Amino acid sequence: MARRPKPKSFGADRPVPTTPAKAPRQQVIPEAVANRMVRRIAIATGTPTVLGMGVFVASYLLVSRGVLDIPPGLTLVGSGAFFLLGLLGLSYGVLSASWEDAPGTLLGLEQIGVNIGRVRTSVRAMRQGTSGSGSGSPQG
Repeated sequence: MARRPKPKSFGADRPVPTTPAKAPRQQVIPEAVANRMVRRIAIATGTPTVLGMGVFVASYLLVSRGVLDIPPGLTLVGSGAFFLLGLLGLSYGVLSASWEDAPGTLLGLEQIGVNIGRVRTSVRAMRQGTSGSGSGSPQG
């Protein structure tokens, strides 16, 4: 049998390109703010989601034991309403959290308008091709 020549590895005779050291990544959302958002999202999304699943369990127990005759459509609408509320809770959790160092109030209702203004300012800046920080006062 004839020996096959050993294949050359591609680029073996070329120097390995070195990439310049990257600057450390800047964290966009401070850790305290991110934790605050996660807590609010967990509560505002988790509670309605658990209640939505609870509607199925409660409906099953009531129907299987003959306590009530609940139409399946009513169970579906009831659980769907809770799941929709959980979806809205996701936005509420992000927008109601204080984006500053100060934690804000318990419900954070006063932060929603401020944070929506910041999002609008940031979107406007992105459309114009500039980099808006979104942490200044809202304009508009």
